[in-house]
Amino acid sequence: MLRKSFLSTLAALALAATAPLALANNDKPLEWVVGYAAGGGSDVVARTIAEAMGTALGRTIIINNKPGAGTNIAAEYTARSKDLGNLMFSADFATLAANPFLFSKLSYNAEKDFQPVGLLVRFPMFLVVSNKVPASNYKEFVAWAQGQSDSVNWASAGPGSPHHLVGELFREQSGLKLTHVPYRGAAPAIQDVIGGQVPAMWVDSASVYPFLNAGKLKAIGVASPQRVATASEVPTLQEQGLKGFEGYAWQGLVVPTGTPPEVTAQFSKALQTALNATAVKARLQALGVEPLPGTPAQMAGFAKAEREKWGRVIKQVGVKLD
Repeated sequence: MLRKSFLSTLAALALAATAPLALANNDKPLEWVVGYAAGGGSDVVARTIAEAMGTALGRTIIINNKPGAGTNIAAEYTARSKDLGNLMFSADFATLAANPFLFSKLSYNAEKDFQPVGLLVRFPMFLVVSNKVPASNYKEFVAWAQGQSDSVNWASAGPGSPHHLVGELFREQSGLKLTHVPYRGAAPAIQDVIGGQVPAMWVDSASVYPFLNAGKLKAIGVASPQRVATASEVPTLQEQGLKGFEGYAWQGLVVPTGTPPEVTAQFSKALQTALNATAVKARLQALGVEPLPGTPAQMAGFAKAEREKWGRVIKQVGVKLD
């Protein structure tokens, strides 16, 4: 009888130990890790979606900013977390597609340490030029660039950034003689393009819209497959003749591997609810970003394709960040 009671107690303890943590701790705030500083585009996107997602889950979501090392600090923190069911992470273009090739050694595995919840948004990428450049479209830009005696300089937000890699893909597919000039962020690069110190740059929608609207820069084209709703006057580079050219910054939501599948499914459902909310869509549109609702499986396939695409570009260019 004592033995039976002892075994029953052990079984109860084992069941409690293996119970999904999120389901056992619904009163605990849900941590959303962001690999960039507060106030930036990635942070604002997370906070916008988190509010609606928290309502759908019936949980408080707290944003935890862990900037630095191209999201590697936040990625390692997430990958090593044991608080399964109570932590999510904005894994982006850098985390899942570029960093495995930009760094010789990472403290996390982009393919094994995270489980996808769903894509969040993508940031359209624009080729813009100084008002001093006599070009307003792709055909005119090509003619102008080919008429220069030297290679044309173009700026980006930094080595290994989506802006940089999209620019390298553009150089490859356009066949133009272009030289990369890396900056420490989009803001200082934009100022130098406005001033004419650098004639062109690749930049994301969230960073460039105010300057396009103010007439301080000219947009040559966008790298999206279709025109962007909030800048519909800017044609895609594909429709201007650069067939198959596509590239953008993007973000997805992941959880640490080992998170119970029913919890991941719960998060995914709440994410789709948030992305389809009218207020969220309006806020994201104002930021110049496009929501990407979809399933965890769709995100996994997307990230795999992006890793293959940009891995090839990075290897060809020979970029390393360590």
